[in-house]
Amino acid sequence: MIGRRKLLSAGLAGLAAGAATSSRAQEVAPTAPAADPQPGPRVDPEDDVADFLLSPIPLTPPPPGPRHLKFRHLHTGEELEAVYWDGGRYVWDAMQAINNHLRDFRSTEVHPVDVRLLDLLFTLQSLTGSKEPYRIISAFRSPATNEMLSGQSAATNGSSQVAKKSLHMEGKAMDVRLNDVSLTGFRDAALTLQGGGVGYYPDSAFIHIDIGPVRTWQGT
Repeated sequence: MIGRRKLLSAGLAGLAAGAATSSRAQEVAPTAPAADPQPGPRVDPEDDVADFLLSPIPLTPPPPGPRHLKFRHLHTGEELEAVYWDGGRYVWDAMQAINNHLRDFRSTEVHPVDVRLLDLLFTLQSLTGSKEPYRIISAFRSPATNEMLSGQSAATNGSSQVAKKSLHMEGKAMDVRLNDVSLTGFRDAALTLQGGGVGYYPDSAFIHIDIGPVRTWQGT
């Protein structure tokens, strides 16, 4: 019994000594220098913004009433017109049809499209007065497709204009145009919303729209 008491006493004393040493070490440990403020978003083609903050609220909200969109996919030839918001809610069947229409046409993989992106497109169509469907150049991309396109872009341009963590892979970005709106007019309208990223690709005749941080750039 005496032996166990001595052992317990010695153990408690050791713990106390260890705690005191740890406390002193914390008191005398040098303070790490404050990190430099992180720079704002770079003006790069799409940028790697998969870990962006919450997307901004566009300056112009969607017009009241039902929200509908028309699409024509330039790679598949498919067309779709859908009322995706009505009666104060998103319409499930319409959303599923849109997700399928905007699938990765190379792999056939389907991914949910972020409704905030659809609302941006609807608002833009209202602002521009367009009556044409959105011509889809690129919508959802699987990781494999994105990697393949990145390699092709690097081979063509010397460096890739496809982000490694592209928001296309999350259903948060589209490359589109409206045939009855000039490309510069479309770009300017998108910039006024301040609802995310806007890329201008005059040689390829499309505008990149995403719901990442507000930023802009020009590609080819």
